[in-house]
Amino acid sequence: MSEHRRKPQQPQGGGRAAARRGQSGSSSGRRAAPRGATGSPSDSYGSDSRDSGGEDHAYGSRAEARRGAQRGGGRRAGSTGPGRGRSAPPDKKRIIDYPRHDKYGWRRWMPSWKFVTGLCIAFFGSMVAAAGIGYALVGVPVIAETATAQNNVYYWSDDTQMVATGGERNRQIVNLEKIPKAMQNAVISQENKTFRQDTGIDPRGIARAVLNMATGGETQGGSTITQQYVKNAMLDDQSQTLSRKVKEMFVSIKVGTDMDKDEILEGYLNSAYYGRGAYGIQAAAQAYFDKPAFELDEGECAFLSAVLKGATYYDPAGAISIDPVGATPEKNRQRALLQMQDTLEKMVEYGHLDPAKRAEYTKLPKVQNPRSNTALSGQIGYLVDLAKAYIVNNSEETGITARKLEQGGYSIYTTFDKKKVEALEKSVTKVYKKNIKPEERPKTDAHVQFGGASVDPATGAIKAIYGGADATKHFTNNADATGAQVGSTFKPYVLAAAMKWGVRDPDGDPVQAQDERTQVSEKSLYSGKNKLKIKEYDGSVWQNEKGEQWQQVNDGDESLGTAPDYKIDLREAMQYSVNSAFVQLGVDVGLDKVKDSAVESGLLESSLAGTNYPSFSLGTSNPSAIRMAGSYATFAASGEQRDPFSVKKVTDKDGTVFTHKTQTEQAFTALVADNVTDVLKTVVEDGTGTNAQLEGREVAGKTGTTDGNKSAWFVGYTPQLSTAISMFRYPDDESIKNRQFLEMYGTGDQDKIHGASFPSEIWADYMEVALKDQKALPFPTPKPIGEIVNDTPSPTATPSPTETEEETPSASPSTSEPEPEPSRPTPTESATCRVFDFNCEDEGEDDTGGTGPGGSDVGGTDGGVSSSPSTSESEEEDTSRGNSNGNGSGGFFGGSAG
Repeated sequence: MSEHRRKPQQPQGGGRAAARRGQSGSSSGRRAAPRGATGSPSDSYGSDSRDSGGEDHAYGSRAEARRGAQRGGGRRAGSTGPGRGRSAPPDKKRIIDYPRHDKYGWRRWMPSWKFVTGLCIAFFGSMVAAAGIGYALVGVPVIAETATAQNNVYYWSDDTQMVATGGERNRQIVNLEKIPKAMQNAVISQENKTFRQDTGIDPRGIARAVLNMATGGETQGGSTITQQYVKNAMLDDQSQTLSRKVKEMFVSIKVGTDMDKDEILEGYLNSAYYGRGAYGIQAAAQAYFDKPAFELDEGECAFLSAVLKGATYYDPAGAISIDPVGATPEKNRQRALLQMQDTLEKMVEYGHLDPAKRAEYTKLPKVQNPRSNTALSGQIGYLVDLAKAYIVNNSEETGITARKLEQGGYSIYTTFDKKKVEALEKSVTKVYKKNIKPEERPKTDAHVQFGGASVDPATGAIKAIYGGADATKHFTNNADATGAQVGSTFKPYVLAAAMKWGVRDPDGDPVQAQDERTQVSEKSLYSGKNKLKIKEYDGSVWQNEKGEQWQQVNDGDESLGTAPDYKIDLREAMQYSVNSAFVQLGVDVGLDKVKDSAVESGLLESSLAGTNYPSFSLGTSNPSAIRMAGSYATFAASGEQRDPFSVKKVTDKDGTVFTHKTQTEQAFTALVADNVTDVLKTVVEDGTGTNAQLEGREVAGKTGTTDGNKSAWFVGYTPQLSTAISMFRYPDDESIKNRQFLEMYGTGDQDKIHGASFPSEIWADYMEVALKDQKALPFPTPKPIGEIVNDTPSPTATPSPTETEEETPSASPSTSEPEPEPSRPTPTESATCRVFDFNCEDEGEDDTGGTGPGGSDVGGTDGGVSSSPSTSESEEEDTSRGNSNGNGSGGFFGGSAG
C-alpha cells in the first residue's frame, strides 16, 4: 500500500472516537462523561482521568457538572494527583457577608436579617451622633443682637444723596408684661394653638418643608411659633435652602429645650415683621395706630396678628407698587377683615376672649398713613416707593427680596433728576393753586388730583414723577396705577397699527383677511360723520351680541370733514381728535392689532381694556402715567422701545449688587414711528394741543378726555424727553365705600376739563424748565408711507382735505366762541339721535364703509378741541360708558412700580 494511502494514526485519549470507544467499552453502556465532569458524587471532587489513568465516574448530566463546579468554588471539577484530588478549603468568613457566600442564584443577592439590622443600627446611630453634634454646635439666638435695621441710602441721578431711610423704625424690645394678653392670645390662637404644650417643632411640617425644598417646590416657613421665632432671629441668613432648614430645626429644638415658653413668645412678638418697616410689636403699634403696644385693644391685636401673614396683602393701605392687581387697598382691607374676624372667633373658641367683648369688633380698626417719616414727605416718598418696587419686582435680577431690602444696608442709585422732579411739582402746584378752589367750590373742585411722569427716550430712565401733593398725606402714587382712563391719547396706537400692519382687504378671502392687508398712509380718507355706523371689513354694519348697531358720536355731536360725505384724512382726524374716523380705522385694522401696537410700544397688557367693542380705540384702558410716557417715548426714539426703569445701580458694603442693563426692542420701524410723530406734531402745531407748544422746539403729542369727563390727559414729547400728565377727581378718604371717579364739569371754573386745558398747560410749563439746558433738536423727517385708502373724490366741488394737507376749510363751528380756536373742518347739522340710541338712523345718512372686526370695552373719548379752555367748548363723548374706576391694573410693573 502506498504511503499516501495509509490510514492516519488516531489521536490518543480524546476526540469523538475516544468518546465512542469509551462509550462502547463501558459496561454500563452509558455515554462517557464530559471532561472535567468525572468522579462520583460521593468523592470530594472526583479524580482526573488524565492524571490517574483510571476510569472516571460520570455525573448524571451537565447540570450536575455545573453544580459540582459551583460547589468547588468555581474550580474545575475532578482533580487528583498532587494538589488536585483534595477538597477545596471553605471561603474565609467576611465581616460583611454580601453578596452571601453560601447562597446561589438570586438568593445570593438577598441581604440577611442580620445584615439589614446592622445597617439600621448604624444609620440611626449616625443620625443620633449627627444630631448631637448639630445640637451642640448651634446656640440660642438673642433677639437684642439683631434688633437694629440699617438705613438704605437713596441717591439722585447725579449721585448726590436724596434720603436715608429704612432704619428709622429700629426694633424696640419690650417685655412680655407690656404686650397685651390679647395680642399673645391672638397669635397663639391663629398661629399655634398648642404652643404651650408642644416641643417647639412640628416634625411633619419640617419634613414637608424639606421635601418641598429638595424637590424644588414652594418654600415654607416654620409652622410653630418657636420655629418662626428662630427664623426671625436668624437674620444673618434668610435663604430658603435645605441646609438652612436643617440648621433651623436644630436651633428650634434647642430653643424649645433651653427657653421658657414666655421667653419664646416674647422673642417672637419682638422679632416678627408687621410691614411698614416695623419689626416687633412696639414698632407695629406705632406704625399702624400711633400708640404704644400696651394700649392696643382686642380688635387691634387681632388685626396685627392678621398682618403677620404678610403686610403686602393685609396692610389696608395696599401695596399696588408691588402687586397692582392683587394688593389694592380694597382687596387688602377685605383680606385683613376676614383674617381678623377669624382670629377673634378662634380666640373665643379657645377660651381667650369673651363672646360679648368679641362682638364689639366687627370692622377694621382705623389705621394711620403708612408714611410717618417726615423725610419721605413731598415727592420723596413716591420716589422711594418707586425705586423699592423696582428692586423687589425684579428680584431675580437684583437678588434683593423685600425682606433683604427692609434689613437695609444698600446704596440705591436712582434715575430721578432732582431739578426735573422739583420743576414738575412746581408746575402742578402753580396750576392747582391758580385754578382749583375746593373751599370755594367743593362740589366741583374737591378731590382733584394730578399725576405725571417723564421718561428719557434714549434709555427708558424715569427722570421725574409727580405722585400727589405729599407722600405722607396722600397714599396713592398718581404717576403709577390710578385706574384713570387715557381717552384719546390712545389714538396714536390705532394709527401706528394701521401703518405697521395695514387695513384688511374688504374684497379678499375672509380666511386670508389677516394676510391680505394694505399699509395705510396718513392721507387716507375716513368719514368724520357724527353718529357714523361702524362697519365690519366685509361692509356689514357692526352689531353687538344683542343685535344693536354701533353709531359713533363725535365731540359736540357734530360731523367733521368735507360735505356731503364728510371725508377727512387721518392727519386732520388726529389733529381734531375725530372719534368716528379712528373707531372705523381701528375696526378696519383689527382691534387685536391695535392692542398689539399698544403693548409693543410699552403699555402693560394688564392695563388694557377688552377688545370686544369698537370704543377700545378711544382709550377705555387705564395705563399709568409712567407707562404712557414710556410708550410715547418709543415714537420719539423712532420705534425703539425701552421699558421705563428707576434704579441704575445698587451697592452694599461688599460692592456692586446690581447694575441696570437697558434692553431695546424694535417695536416699530423708523418709517412707521416717524410718520406717527409727524402726525402728532400737527396736533400741537394747529390742533387740540396748541397749549403745549414750546418756543423754538418741535413737539409731538396728543390730548385726551374720557367719557363723563372723569379724566383728562396730555402726553407729548420732544426728541429728548417724553412726559405724560393726568388729571382726575377721586376721593382720598378710604373710609368711603365703592369710591368712584367723579365728573369734572365745572371744575376749575371750566364748563368741562379736557386734555387741552390744565394738563397741557402743566406739561408746557414743566417742559420749558426741564429742557432749559438742552439743545433744541428736530424730529427725523419721515419718508412717505403706505397707500391712500378710501381716496374716492368728493362728488362736490369742495376741495377735499387731502388736496392740501395743511389746509383746512375756512368754515368754523356753528357755536360762537369767546376766544379764537384753531381752524377745523366744517361741522354739520346737529344730531337728531340721542347719544346712547344704538338703532337711531339719521335721514339721508351716507356712511363710509369699513373693514374689520368688532370693538372694545365701553367708555372713553377725546382729547380736547381748542387751544384754550373756552367756557362754551366741549369735547367728544363716546356712545357708551365704562366702569368709572377703570378696569385692569395700570401699574408701572404689572402694575408695579418701576
